Parts: sequence; C-alpha cells; structure tokens
Amino acid sequence: MLRLLSNPPVIVAALLTLIPYFAAAFCPNVVSLVQRMPVGMRILAPAGLAVPYVLVSTSLGIFAWGWLALYMLLPIGISLLLYEARLADPEQRGGWRDFLILLVIGLAVDLRWFEPAWPPGLAIFNKVLLLDAGIYGFLGIRQLRQVGFDLRLQRRDFGIGLFALAAYTPIGAGLGLALGFLHFHAVIPSPMRVLPAWLFTFFFIAVPEELFFRGWMQNLLERRVGPARALLITSTLFGLSHFNKRAVLFNWRYVLLATIAGIFYGLAWRQARRVGSSAVTHASVDTIWSVWLR
Repeated sequence: MLRLLSNPPVIVAALLTLIPYFAAAFCPNVVSLVQRMPVGMRILAPAGLAVPYVLVSTSLGIFAWGWLALYMLLPIGISLLLYEARLADPEQRGGWRDFLILLVIGLAVDLRWFEPAWPPGLAIFNKVLLLDAGIYGFLGIRQLRQVGFDLRLQRRDFGIGLFALAAYTPIGAGLGLALGFLHFHAVIPSPMRVLPAWLFTFFFIAVPEELFFRGWMQNLLERRVGPARALLITSTLFGLSHFNKRAVLFNWRYVLLATIAGIFYGLAWRQARRVGSSAVTHASVDTIWSVWLR
C-alpha cells in the first residue's frame, strides 16, 4: 500500500477525493455555492468524482469503462433524485428518494459492491467517493437541515461525546467480555500510537458512519416517525451493518454490541445535533476496542 501511495497519480487522486469531504467539514458554508450554479450544471457537476478513479486505474493499468460509467452516473443520479426531492418535499419530511439513496449508498459500502474497481489497499477511495457524492447531494442539492456536519469541534462536542463514551463503555465492555467477543489486554500504549489511531478512526470511520446514520438517516426518520423510533431504527440498522464483520456469516455478537453503541451515538448526535459529538464517542469506542479489547 505504501508503494501505491507513492505513485503521483494516486496522490493527486487522494487529494481530489479528500478535498470535497474536508471542505464541507471545515467550511460548511461552501456547500451553499452549489445553489449558485445553473440547475443543469448543479446536477452534472458531481460527475467529476470519477476523476480519481481515472487517475488511479490508468496509472495502475486496471481502467474499465464500466467502472468509469458507474462513478460518473451514480453521483449524477443522486443529485437528480435529491433535486427532485427538494422540489417535492420542501418541508424535508423525508421521501422515497431520500431513503432509496441511503439504501444504495449503505449497501454499496457495507457489501463492498464497487471495491473490485480498486487495487488491494485502495478500496477506501470507494467509500470516500460515495461519501462525497452523498455530501454533495444531501447538503448541496437537498440542503438537508440539522445535519450538523461541522468538524470545527467545540468544547461541547468533546463534553457530550465523552459523556456518552463513559455511559456506554461499562455496558459494551461488560457485555462483550461476558459474550467472549472482547478480550482484555493489559497494555500501556504509547500516546504516539493512540493519537494517530484515534485521528484516523475519527476521520475515516467515525465521521463517515455518523454522517450517514445520524446526520442523514436518523435526521430524516425523526421527521417521519419521531425521535425515539428514529433512534431505535437507526441504531438497529447500524448494528446490522456490522453483520459481516469478523465473521463468515452473521456475527450476532457484533450486531448486538454495535446496536447498543448506536443508541449512545444517536443520543450524542441528538443532544447537540452535531456529527462531531457522536463521532468523538464513536472514534473513542473504536480506539479503546482496538487497543485494549480486540
């Protein structure tokens, strides 16, 4: 993987993939620029998300026209459906278009539908590109309110996130140890190991999942079924998204623990309606698990 990351086209592709994500995360007002485009350009613009695929695939000799078409047309389809959703549902109660897009993105990531387009070690491109397409569609086109995708973290984000962590840890750790899913390792890790692990987990695991499940899914479901049901439904779906992790078939222990964790993540997001709050909890849980309990 390090050899691949030293490839100049791959480096450029990585930068192009990360720019939309970090621009929206740290300059939330940038998404309002989308509204200044003519409608046709607004819908067609995310076809540019195919450029990273072209750079990586051509430089490594794995280019395929089918994958190029997918990475061009899927973001356009997302934008078109969410443009129609905005016109059909100005009150943002959530409609079939919103949930269809969430279903497609969620299954594509969880079941790794598009990862064969990428060489081993670079499948994360697929996840971030789909995230970029969702960010552009839900925030730029749909202008979904109360998502809370602002990673300029505040003291309150850490307070809420760490409080949820403190509430979940004894439950998750106790149940995981009792089920034999978790195994305690008495180690004192170096801060130089823990901090990079936390930062990587925060930006590339916790934030994407929290934006998808809490900022988009739970947010939309609240308007349809109310906060309590939305929290339970989203947490259950979040748990089920882990069914194939660390198992050949159905890892019910992982599903159970992830579902319970999802309740605390959802509560953290709902407290401040900020993805950063729940992502602090999520990244901290995953880091504790990887260091002391895996």
